[in-house]
Amino acid sequence: MNLKLIAFLIVLAGVLSRLLPHNPNIVPITALCLFGGTYLPKKFAFLPLLALLISDYFIGFYGIDMLYVYGSFALIAGIGLWLRKHKSIKWVLGSAVFSSVLFFIITNFGVWAPPNNWYPHTLNGLIQSYTMAIPFFRNSLIGDVGYTILLFGGYELIQRLAKKHLPQKLFQLLY
Repeated sequence: MNLKLIAFLIVLAGVLSRLLPHNPNIVPITALCLFGGTYLPKKFAFLPLLALLISDYFIGFYGIDMLYVYGSFALIAGIGLWLRKHKSIKWVLGSAVFSSVLFFIITNFGVWAPPNNWYPHTLNGLIQSYTMAIPFFRNSLIGDVGYTILLFGGYELIQRLAKKHLPQKLFQLLY
C-alpha cells in the first residue's frame, strides 16, 4: 500500500485515539508501535511515536515521566522490528501481551523513581506503585491486544483480499 498514506493514517489514528473520548488506557498506541515496526520500512518504524508527541502537545506534557513512556514505546516499536521476521498469530499476540507488561513495568517504575511525593523510595513504595497501577494495566492489556488483533488482522485480511481480487499489476502497484 501507499507508504505515505499508511504512515499518515497511523499517526492520525494515534492522535485521535488519545484526543477523542475513550476508556482510560484503551488506546492503540502499543498496537501502532508494533504495527509500524513490523510493516513500515525500518526508517519509519518509530513513526507512531510522532502520534504520541502530537497528542501530548494538546493534552499537555507531564514531566520526567514522559521519558519512561516514550522509551517504552520505542522499545515496543523495536519489538515490532523483531516481529517482522517472526509473524504468526502466536508471536503477534505474545508481542502485544509482552508489550503491555513491558510498558507497565517501565512506566510504573518511572512513576516511583524520580523525586516526587507519590511513593516513598523504598521497596514498599515501589510495590505500592505497581499495586496502584493494576487497574490501569487491565485496560491497557485489553486495548493493546484488541487493537493489535484489529490492526494486524485487518491489514493481513485486506492484503489477502486485494491479492485475490485485484489484477496482479494493480496489486503490485499498491503493495
